Amino acid sequence: MAEYQRITAEEPRPCFGALLGTVVEETVLVTDVAFGKNVRTSDPTAREEFETSIVPRFGPAYENPVRGWWFAPSDLLGIARGAEARGLDVFGSIHLHPDWHRLGPESAREHRLSDRPTPMDEYMFRRAGWPLNVVCYLEKQHGGFYYSLAAWGPDCGELPLRVNASAGKEYL
Repeated sequence: MAEYQRITAEEPRPCFGALLGTVVEETVLVTDVAFGKNVRTSDPTAREEFETSIVPRFGPAYENPVRGWWFAPSDLLGIARGAEARGLDVFGSIHLHPDWHRLGPESAREHRLSDRPTPMDEYMFRRAGWPLNVVCYLEKQHGGFYYSLAAWGPDCGELPLRVNASAGKEYL
């Protein structure tokens, strides 16, 4: 919600994290989310991918340097090592879809986001190959924040998602 409150029509403020947890009886239990830097504009590989593949394929909205995410490789490596030291695995990603059709520029009004992956998300899910990708749709209306979550596999098929709020700590 803190990132959401900083969104302006010029800056979508992406929010992205890695999902950490364990497998228990064939169920992925996500117990932690780890965050890292977005190096989309500073990493040469990320800049090239956006310029040569993403913008031509998904449109000029992705020319905006804060639209889209590229996890800093050093942060991801540190997250993986830290997870391993704690007996956890990195299962995938979670990212925010705000109600950009309300907050964004006039040109974004027709592109309604939800907890479903966008074509760009599908591209990234397939390329990353992580077994679990969660999209959190967050909107503000009627004086409060509302969200929905949906989980997706690397093939972009929907996965079952349950939220466990036992013992005062939320798990996905």
